[in-house]
Amino acid sequence: MFYPTNVSPRRLATSRGTLVYYTENTDTPATASEKPTLLFLHGFGGGSSAYEWSLVYPAFSDQYRVVALDLLGWGRSEHLSRDYTLEDYWVTLEEFFEAISPTPMVPMVAIASSLTAAMLVRLATQTPERWRSLILMGPSGLSDFGEDYRRSPFAQVISTPVLDRVLYQTVLATPWGIRGFLERRQFAQARRISPEIIDAYLQSAQQPNAEYSALSFVRGDLCFDLATDLPDLTVPTAFLWGSEAQFTSLALGKRLAALNPTAIRVFEEIEDTGLTPHLELPAVTIARIQRSLVKLGVEEVT
Repeated sequence: MFYPTNVSPRRLATSRGTLVYYTENTDTPATASEKPTLLFLHGFGGGSSAYEWSLVYPAFSDQYRVVALDLLGWGRSEHLSRDYTLEDYWVTLEEFFEAISPTPMVPMVAIASSLTAAMLVRLATQTPERWRSLILMGPSGLSDFGEDYRRSPFAQVISTPVLDRVLYQTVLATPWGIRGFLERRQFAQARRISPEIIDAYLQSAQQPNAEYSALSFVRGDLCFDLATDLPDLTVPTAFLWGSEAQFTSLALGKRLAALNPTAIRVFEEIEDTGLTPHLELPAVTIARIQRSLVKLGVEEVT
């Protein structure tokens, strides 16, 4: 199975299941505070995993302690044989953050995408002292401003018992199903979808019990209204947004950012990309992240 390069997998038991995360071989409790922690969190979708950020985070490993997580039910983390709830992710993320934090007095920087980025906003409003800054790629709770994704035709179809698992096995978790999802939902230019990207997503999607987390997502079980949380955010934050994102439009991003200009200090459009610019144009994304780190005061201008 694909996993991020230049790092080693580690396991962490939580109250809801075992998580797998990736960090440098030299990362130990004694060395964890030597460099600031830069945490990468992938989004949701058929076959998502920490691979999503693997073309980006090596650029930061010299200066930061890089940590990339497979969320519960995705990648190499434990796959529960039951439907997932928002509470599962609130709990496991909070326990993970607590476990990897160098010390309570050393705040971390997090980079996250889409629904996971929205979850991070809510958690950051509860423990702002944990975070030095957030860089969020297309954050959305998928029911923002009361526009409930669960009412969409696709969510209604995939909510049909038995049919949901048939569709997952015969459509979603197949090479052509993965490519179709990436073309429709994540990339602005299909020519940028490499065989490696498809294989990485497919191997995650075909893990035993992977359908439970994927179907919980596509049914809309994990959706919430990010607009209700953003006004309470105090952590310095950057929004990065693919200009051609289909699932969460640029207009939505600007509307969300306008809810809290005090905390959301950077809003950057990444031209000619979809929902995951970090897979589509990683070099451009690296440059935008580096610029955001400077604007947020994490790095000095050089």
